[in-house]
Amino acid sequence: MGSNTSWINRIVAAGITIVMFSVPVWSQDARLQDLYRDLADSGPKQAIGIERDIRHEWSRTGSPAIDLLLRRGRDALERGEIEAAFEHLSAATDHAPNVAQAWHLRAQAFFAQDRLGLALSDLERALALDPNHFQAAFGLAAILEQLDRPEQAARAYALVLRLHPHYDKAREALDRLEARTGDQTL
Repeated sequence: MGSNTSWINRIVAAGITIVMFSVPVWSQDARLQDLYRDLADSGPKQAIGIERDIRHEWSRTGSPAIDLLLRRGRDALERGEIEAAFEHLSAATDHAPNVAQAWHLRAQAFFAQDRLGLALSDLERALALDPNHFQAAFGLAAILEQLDRPEQAARAYALVLRLHPHYDKAREALDRLEARTGDQTL
């Protein structure tokens, strides 16, 4: 049990460090970067459309085959067909290891299978590729909360809110953690 906890601690620490302190050295679509900037500065009503545009950009890889795998994986997740989702998304990560959304979606499949260590690993990869991927950061926070690591979860939820100030689920989760711990400074 101790070595398993240690392994998870290293993944979590590395993931948070990468996201919070990395310098953007990756080549990412300029449109997506502009959308992230707009989202961080938007009001609640504008955020809805900007988030929709970001999600659209996440699903556009430049490869019709990878786009199809992402769509099939996402659709299978929505239908609760976890094994099918895992197969499509694993193919996407194998053939396009630089696509953050493929890693994020596969982390969701691992999470649905209660394979939290593998989900954390995929989220770490997604966030290393795209530190502004607020959904991957939210997934990291949710797993940390499930693992009863409220301080780390709170930091990850705060990161989500820095990236997407109007992400209501992250705000609610952070409020819930603060109420649970009685600590308003989490």
